[in-house]
Amino acid sequence: MNKILYFFILNLFFIFISNSFGQSIEIRKSTDQKVSFSVQNFIVDSTKESINFLEVLKNDLVRSGYFKLTNTDASFSLKGSVKASNKISCKIYIFNNSDNLSIMKRSFDSDKKNYRYLAHKIADEIIFAVTKKKGMSSAKLALVGNISGHKELYICDIDGANLRQVSNDKNIIVAPEWTPNGNNIIYTSYKMGYPNIYQTGQSKPLSNYGGLNVSAAVSPDSKYIAMILSKDGNPELYLKELKTEKLIRLTATRRANEASPCWSPDGKKLAYVSDSSGRPHIYVLNLNGGKPQRISSSGSENVSPNWGPNGLIVYSSRQSGRYKIVISDINNRSSKTLSLDNADYEDPYWTPDGRHIVASRSINYRSSIYLLDTLEERSIPLVNVKGDWYSPSCTR
Repeated sequence: MNKILYFFILNLFFIFISNSFGQSIEIRKSTDQKVSFSVQNFIVDSTKESINFLEVLKNDLVRSGYFKLTNTDASFSLKGSVKASNKISCKIYIFNNSDNLSIMKRSFDSDKKNYRYLAHKIADEIIFAVTKKKGMSSAKLALVGNISGHKELYICDIDGANLRQVSNDKNIIVAPEWTPNGNNIIYTSYKMGYPNIYQTGQSKPLSNYGGLNVSAAVSPDSKYIAMILSKDGNPELYLKELKTEKLIRLTATRRANEASPCWSPDGKKLAYVSDSSGRPHIYVLNLNGGKPQRISSSGSENVSPNWGPNGLIVYSSRQSGRYKIVISDINNRSSKTLSLDNADYEDPYWTPDGRHIVASRSINYRSSIYLLDTLEERSIPLVNVKGDWYSPSCTR
């Protein structure tokens, strides 16, 4: 969601919503040799499911950034077969061609209509077998789109396929966030005329205090929800214990506003936005005690933090009139601004591999979802559907 619009919405609820990091994170553009990989000897029957399965698998491997497909002088090879009848069946063998030894041998069966899911799953297993790195191909996206005339909630595969509408609120939805198990989505909806927090599959709101209820994020252990409430005046950061529904207020910043909390991977810290210094900046709060630490320094507006599985925080920073993607390492007190194009990049969110980020990219008053490779510093379009798309969130 455009951050200017977000703070404008806060205004509707009676609000207007310096430590520096001197070093830079070293994010090298990918000059390292990609793994050469051959699928030439993989046998595919003539069914459309099997043919499409192989295409999805190849695209996943290339999209990961670790592989280069080739038919000659490959370091690794895929052998085996895929066939589809009542179900789709795969035999997967991965060979290290330097010694001709198999490093992966698996068999898979699934309903043939699920060939895409199976290809994504196998791609992630191949990526790990060859590189020892976690893949992202099996992840799902939640996102907000306006193709129905309203901002509704949608989900799709990480490559933008299988797009389907989840909500039918006929109003504004913002800030979708997956639960840690990947089974549900927490989001804010204005379907009752004011912002409450909901979970997919439930009609009763999770939070409907007076005033603003926005930006919910579930803790990694699923015991707490961090969220922004304005029930006592200014938008402040709260925790809600899900079992007891006990509410814990974490901030009390007079004449300032908080927004967009996200959890550290260990669940011990929160990153969030506050304009307590006069402009929106990113802060980190240790839940075991201590004062919030400001981690952003440059930019006229720093918003939408997301804490990745790699321990790095990504956020959107307005610099020279554009929203740019910044990656921050709070342990080394270092940061890096990605060199992309001249579009605005907002709502960044880490994928499970810790290498890629999904974000909304806006140019010429249109917004769409892109995948950003942080090593190669390149952007890849994902959702090729009419309308505008915002606020991607990814399962981990």
